[in-house]
Amino acid sequence: MNPDTLWASMIWGAIGSGFAIYGKKQSKMVPMGGGLAMIGSTYFCETALMMSVIGVALTGGIWWLTKRGVGEE
Repeated sequence: MNPDTLWASMIWGAIGSGFAIYGKKQSKMVPMGGGLAMIGSTYFCETALMMSVIGVALTGGIWWLTKRGVGEE
């Protein structure tokens, strides 16, 4: 395993965990689901670049959907 991939996995996993915990505490499905998807993506990506591209895309998607009010109760 490459050290860059390990660092990227740790960073994106931590950000995903933060989104998942925030979504669970606030009862918002979009951040919780996006956080879980971000955590899951770290297991299936083999390069740090691909992990970062997916992480940025998921973060942007969470922001965009939250701004539109999708998944609010």
